[in-house]
Amino acid sequence: MFTERTGLIVWVTDLKPARNLERYGTVHYMSKKLLYVAMYVHTERLEETMRAIQRLPYVNKVEKSLRSEIPTEYTSNTPDKTRFYSL
Repeated sequence: MFTERTGLIVWVTDLKPARNLERYGTVHYMSKKLLYVAMYVHTERLEETMRAIQRLPYVNKVEKSLRSEIPTEYTSNTPDKTRFYSL
């Protein structure tokens, strides 16, 4: 039902032509101060989309988001220390 998406950070020189990045995926945020665009693209077309975006004249650098590689499952192997600090 849902397609896998990967986040991209696109560093640009100007935000006005960066509005055209909507053709390549879903633009999530555009920073006016730091001149970057956070966007999501389909994972199966990630490499070809990154190459196409990199060729644009107003793009400085394209970075893949590492959010999918960060572990989000946490285990509590350490004992609970709250009982030692009770009054």
